[in-house]
Amino acid sequence: MSGTTTGLATAQQKERKQRTWFQVLLKQKLALIGLIIIVFFLLMALFGPMLAQYTPTEMDPMNSRQAPSSAHWFGTDEFGRDIFTRLLYGARISFQVGVISVSIAAAIGVVLGMIAGYFGGWLDSIISLFMDVLFAFPTILLAIALMTAMGDGIVNVMIAIGLVNAPAFMRVVRGSVLSVRNQTYVESAVSVGASSSTILRRHVFPNVTAPLIVHSSLNFATAVLAEASLAYLSLGNKPPSPSWGSMVSTGYTILQIAPWAALFPGVAIGLTVLGFNLLGDGLRDALDPRLRNQG
Repeated sequence: MSGTTTGLATAQQKERKQRTWFQVLLKQKLALIGLIIIVFFLLMALFGPMLAQYTPTEMDPMNSRQAPSSAHWFGTDEFGRDIFTRLLYGARISFQVGVISVSIAAAIGVVLGMIAGYFGGWLDSIISLFMDVLFAFPTILLAIALMTAMGDGIVNVMIAIGLVNAPAFMRVVRGSVLSVRNQTYVESAVSVGASSSTILRRHVFPNVTAPLIVHSSLNFATAVLAEASLAYLSLGNKPPSPSWGSMVSTGYTILQIAPWAALFPGVAIGLTVLGFNLLGDGLRDALDPRLRNQG
């Protein structure tokens, strides 16, 4: 009976904790704005193409560089393609790149960070040194170098962005592991003979999830911006496939004649990055026990 009561109390405490941080998040106006922006663009990526009146590659030379109108809400580009339609399809590419590249970076960063932080010693020194070397290079420059070596294509873009962002995840995870490695519950698990993999999985990793979620949200914005930068440099998704970065690149060539061709995809990139940054800041405050208790 006492075991059932204890289990019920633990479940209720966990539910209260989850409800508390979510309530703190919703009370932050900027974080809520960021969440709304992200949901809007996510819905646009999922369902927008179903509502599009045109195809993203459909050309109409007779209506090239048309200003926004009832027929073309965001105008047309130099080939007569509907910018609004291409913006909808481009959202899919941006979110796809964000999700997969962040997943790659998080997977590499979690594994290396937990190994370096928990075992320490020469493993920590080697892994940290390698990550520091990667940190010495600007992220976009390293991504360009990887793209040059691997070649163009959206898959290589996601791999390159994931690899260059892995060191940041490794540092976040390593720092979190170092803060809990010497805690009593970890030492107790060691004393009863639990394996390192069990300790890392059951006792260490749960304490890494909060900073990992926050960094993933912030890194999603970085990934979207990196994809746009690579596409702008013609190293990412190739035309005529729509990409916000490539739309800005091609729109820049006709900026004085048709400014809307670069304006709308540029605004979409800016709002998406802003949304994830606002949400990331809000999650950081909501998941921080000290700030949550103050609220």
